[in-house]
Parts: sequence; structure tokens; C-alpha cells
Amino acid sequence: MADVLLFHHAHGLTPGVTALADVMRAEGHTVTVPDLFDGRTFDDLASGIAHAQEIGFGTVLERGATAAEGLPARLAVVGLSLGVLPAQRLAQTRPGVTGAVLVASCVPPAEFGTPWPDGVPVQVHGMDADPIFVGEGDLEAARALVAEAADGELFLYPGDRHVFVDASLPAHDPAAARLFTDRLLAFLADR
Repeated sequence: MADVLLFHHAHGLTPGVTALADVMRAEGHTVTVPDLFDGRTFDDLASGIAHAQEIGFGTVLERGATAAEGLPARLAVVGLSLGVLPAQRLAQTRPGVTGAVLVASCVPPAEFGTPWPDGVPVQVHGMDADPIFVGEGDLEAARALVAEAADGELFLYPGDRHVFVDASLPAHDPAAARLFTDRLLAFLADR
């Protein structure tokens, strides 16, 4: 079973993020879910992004790195939207990361000063008409990352919702979330 570090999206640490962690735990994985927003949650994505900008994306990244301290060297990382930033950074810079799952966001590997590391499998999941994932360059970054990684997969789901995997948000898409969860658990089974 895998040790997993799960990073929440810009809505904060919602019940849907906690529920996703519980699904992984039910399969025997050890899951750590840090609160990058110190208890704050936001009903709408714009407010959460504004909060992240206010505290600084550098702070979000540092809080992510701090959350990994003291965890086992072999660690899988999962990032949801904003949480992709610390997850992807750790996957690229922390020795021992066994895999990365990036949801609804992706940045070019050069953003973190290194190419995608050999031996670290990656999955990127997003909706094919999500105005953020598709319209803001994340899809292009995901395609480039998957092409660069020796073991990379891109999964596109039909729809225009951003944080479609969180059952506690209006953007939740049950069918896509179920398929995502199946793919996530299969990925983690090999870590």
C-alpha cells in the first residue's frame, strides 16, 4: 500500500477532499491531507484563488513542502487544481516520490527548474471543456508533460467542470469522479 500526500484545491480542505482521502484509506493506503489554508474554505473558486494570491503561491508551495517533511521517503502525491502546484513541485524535486496524480491543473515542468524525473509515473486528469484547464494552458502543459515523462498518461473527461472530483462542490460530476477514482486507486496499487 502507498503513502499518499493529497493537496486540496482553492476551495480549501472541503468535505469532498476528506472523502476522497477516506476512499484511498479504505483501500489500505496511508493518506496525509494538509490544510494549506489554515482552516479557511471558500464557496466559490474565485474567492479561493484570491486567498491563494493574498497569502502568495510561494507560501502554498512552502506549506506543501513542509507537509512532506517527516513522511516516508517513498511517497505518492496527488494534487487537486491549486494543489497540483505543491504536488508537482514535490514530484519533480523530492527524491523518493513514487508517482503523481494531477487533477484539473498542470504546469510546465520547467516551472520548477527541472525536467520530469525518470522513474516517476504521472497521470493528469481534466475535463475536455473546462475553461480553466483547457483555456488557461494547463491542457497544453499536461500534453507536454505526458510526452516528456517515460510513464505518463492524460485522461480527459467530457464536460466543463473544474473540480469535478469533489463530491461536496456544485462542480462535482459523479460519473467522471467515479472513473477518476477507479483510475487513481489502480495507479496507487502499483506504488
